[in-house]
Amino acid sequence: MASIDLLGFVPSRYRKIVLELVQFGMVGGLGFVVQVSVFNGLRSTVFSPTVIHLGPIFAMLVSTLLAIVVNWLGNRYWTFRSKRQTKIVRESVEFFAVSVVGMMIGLGCLWFSHYVLGFRTVLADNISGNVIGLVLGAAFRFVLYRFWVFNASRSLDTVSVAAPVAVVSETATRSS
Repeated sequence: MASIDLLGFVPSRYRKIVLELVQFGMVGGLGFVVQVSVFNGLRSTVFSPTVIHLGPIFAMLVSTLLAIVVNWLGNRYWTFRSKRQTKIVRESVEFFAVSVVGMMIGLGCLWFSHYVLGFRTVLADNISGNVIGLVLGAAFRFVLYRFWVFNASRSLDTVSVAAPVAVVSETATRSS
């Protein structure tokens, strides 16, 4: 059975980063689904504004934290698995810090559009926060995750997941 090379159109020197971008996007997509689902579920039930005045804020905090956990697991164990560090606490703190700053980028785009530019419709808020903010925040997170959080060259304490290399001794090759 022949394997299909999905990245055949990408020059070989760029394949690794393109694959990481695709995997990062898939993990982020799953995190986005978790965040939107949990937010809407909580906001319409236990964190309804009719029940708790700050309910939507609490719903957003809970849903964002869950999405960050999903994204961390997906990026640590799939997207950047060959670059993860053995110092899991340090790595998770760094990941969370980058995630919070990425979240602030999206909130900043929404704030600027809504309060400075005066675009106050639901459509404008979604475009500024969930399109422009998401794209800018994702680009920021990808760069920092790849080159800071999951950077194998930052320390010697990385987890190797490469396939084992067979070592053939010199005497075995001479006797063949």
